[in-house]
Amino acid sequence: MKEHSSATVLAGTVILPRRATGIWWGLVGIAAFSFTVPFTRVAVAGIPPLFIGSGRAVVAAILAAAALALSRQRLPRPRMWLRLALVAGGVVAGFPLLTSYALTAVPAAHGAVVIALLPAATATVAILRTGERPPAAFWTVMVLGSLAAVSFAFLQSGGVGQLHWADLLLLGAVVCAAVGYAEGGLLARELGAWQTIAWALLLAAPAMLVLAVGSALTQPPSATPAQWAAFGYLAVVSMFLGFFAWYRGLAIGPMAQVSQIQLVQPVLSIGWAALFLGEALPWTTVIGALSVILCAAAAVRVRLKPSS
Repeated sequence: MKEHSSATVLAGTVILPRRATGIWWGLVGIAAFSFTVPFTRVAVAGIPPLFIGSGRAVVAAILAAAALALSRQRLPRPRMWLRLALVAGGVVAGFPLLTSYALTAVPAAHGAVVIALLPAATATVAILRTGERPPAAFWTVMVLGSLAAVSFAFLQSGGVGQLHWADLLLLGAVVCAAVGYAEGGLLARELGAWQTIAWALLLAAPAMLVLAVGSALTQPPSATPAQWAAFGYLAVVSMFLGFFAWYRGLAIGPMAQVSQIQLVQPVLSIGWAALFLGEALPWTTVIGALSVILCAAAAVRVRLKPSS
C-alpha cells in the first residue's frame, strides 16, 4: 500500500487517518442522506411505504453482494454477526420502514423536525458504546445545536401545533438510526466502512425480500418515472453508497463529534423539499440554517478527552 494511503490494514484491523478527515467524510455522508426525507416523500405518492422500506434494502443488498464477491471479502468473524444484526435492524430495516410509513402522513419538512434529534441520539449511543468523555462544552453545544435544529424544523413545518401521530414513528426511526450508526461506526474500524453496510444488507436481505414481494403482491406499485427515480436514489445512495462515507467518518471519529455533522441534515433536507416539492421556504430559513450550521461547526471543534 502506498505511503500516503488514507488507511492501512494491520493484523485485520483498519488503521484510520487523522480526525479532520473523519469530519469531511461524515459531511459527504450527510449530504447524501439529506435527500432521503424529500425523496421518500416523493416515492410514497405512488409506491406503498412497505415496498419502499423493504425494496430499497433488496436493491442495495444486490449491489452489496456484487461488491463483496468482486472484492473477495472474507466472512466476518462469528462474534461480529450479532453486532451486524444491530446495524441491519437499525439502518436497513427500522429507519427506512418507519420513515416511509410516517411520510405518508406528514410533509418532508415536518419529518425533519423529529429527525433533527438524531445527532444528539447518535452522540449519546456512541458515548455509551465507546467510553468517549466529552467535556461540558461539548454537551452544551450539542444541546444548543439540537434545540436550534428542532426549532428550525418546527418553524418550517408550521409549529408545535402540527405534531402528528407519525411523529412516534419518526422517533422510533431516530432510535433505530442512532443505534445503527454508532454500532456501524465501531464495526467499520474492524471490517471497513463499505463492508459493514454491505454485510448488514446481506444479513437483512431474506426478511426484506419477503416483505417486498408480499407488498408487491398485495398492493402493486403504480408510480411515475420521477417516483421510481426517487426510489432508485433511496436504494442506491441512501441505503448503500452514502454509508461508505458516513461509516468511514464515524470510524475515524471521535464518533460523538462526527455525529454532530447531522445537525445540518434537516437544513439540507428542508432546502431540497423546497426545491423539489415546492414546500414553503421563507427568509427566516436562512437565519435558522446559519444558526444550526454554526452549532454544528462548534460541536465538531470541541476537543474530547480520550476514553478511559
